[in-house]
Amino acid sequence: MTTVVPTSEEDPALAVVRFTADLSWADAGPEVAEGQVSRLVVEAQECMVQNRWLDLASLMVTSADVIFSKASEKDIECIYTVICNLVKKPESLDQVHEMAELIATKVTQQPSEKPALRLKILFNLYNLLENPYSQFFVYMKALNLAINGKVTEHIVPSFKKMDNFLREWNLGVNDRRDLFLKVANVLKDSKSSAKDSFNFLVKYLDTFSGDDTLSLAEAKEEAVHTVIDFIKAPDMFQGDLLDMPAIAQLEKDTKYELVYQLLKIFLTQRLDAYMAFHSSNSDLLKSYGLVHEDCVAKMRLLSLVDLATSESGQIPYSLIKDTLQIEDNEVEPWIVKAITSKLIDCRIDQINQVVIVSRCTERVFGHHEWEFLRTKLANWRGNITNVISTIQANKITEDSTQAVQGLTIR
Repeated sequence: MTTVVPTSEEDPALAVVRFTADLSWADAGPEVAEGQVSRLVVEAQECMVQNRWLDLASLMVTSADVIFSKASEKDIECIYTVICNLVKKPESLDQVHEMAELIATKVTQQPSEKPALRLKILFNLYNLLENPYSQFFVYMKALNLAINGKVTEHIVPSFKKMDNFLREWNLGVNDRRDLFLKVANVLKDSKSSAKDSFNFLVKYLDTFSGDDTLSLAEAKEEAVHTVIDFIKAPDMFQGDLLDMPAIAQLEKDTKYELVYQLLKIFLTQRLDAYMAFHSSNSDLLKSYGLVHEDCVAKMRLLSLVDLATSESGQIPYSLIKDTLQIEDNEVEPWIVKAITSKLIDCRIDQINQVVIVSRCTERVFGHHEWEFLRTKLANWRGNITNVISTIQANKITEDSTQAVQGLTIR
């Protein structure tokens, strides 16, 4: 079938109307088809003359189902390129949004039929729009289409631009919640980076405040999933989760209070606390798919970080052995694991059997840590100011001395 590229003076929109009308009425016989095609073309011409662009778009997408089932993918793409370009015609942003809503809704009606092509059409429509709300509407249609049509691999790359999208869209709370949760689920189902999925889940939970108890309740299950994902992840050691209202509510929930307690252990306590918890709640850990050995390994690294934070920069081998509950010959391998995980920077003093720590990761970076950092930066600033003042004072003294020497020479 020939691709719809006008070779005469006929407007592309009219060419598309004629082409789709021919497809729609082809089975009715030439006599009936000719009359119907002429009628639709005349109606389209009237819409164009009267600047009724929404009506024209409606007329053109009416046969969308027929187009997708009978036309080639190349023809479909060309047809919808013409249809989507109609959104550039109206001056009213409200009318543009209505047209975008009409086209996007029609394109997504049969997500299982040529889903990748339908997604491509929506991306084209998105790029033609200037109104942020219309862009967001079309993007969410594309996201839902990708999910329902099982072609999420085509939309996952766009998640890397999400920060830019959010600045442009300026979304309300409910829209952000819907977006973050769907993106998190897509990433999780598509076996993408667990950390990326976790980060979007945290963004979702961060939209809930402690003031709205009813809204918090709807986030409870996702809060539990977030906690379990954090504990399971072998490469996540830091999280400002405890004070998030959506997660903090678990502490007083009879069903999930132990989940919150477990999170608190992983963020603020050492291996002995986890071992005590496990001895009393091993069935709970298994019910969430947590593997005891993996949890022990992660808690050993976190306990080592805690030692690095609280032991004034020097940790005896004996303390590491006792805290991590390991043998003498395992101390240095666990230190190396902490270094390769970028949890600590240190120097191993084998002669004196100590570890000298120069930097360690904060397991929790909340209000207290921000205040500490602010104080530290203020002190640095004060020290630098004093150094600058001293240098300037010395320079003035030196200049004065040179001037006196110059007068003496004369």
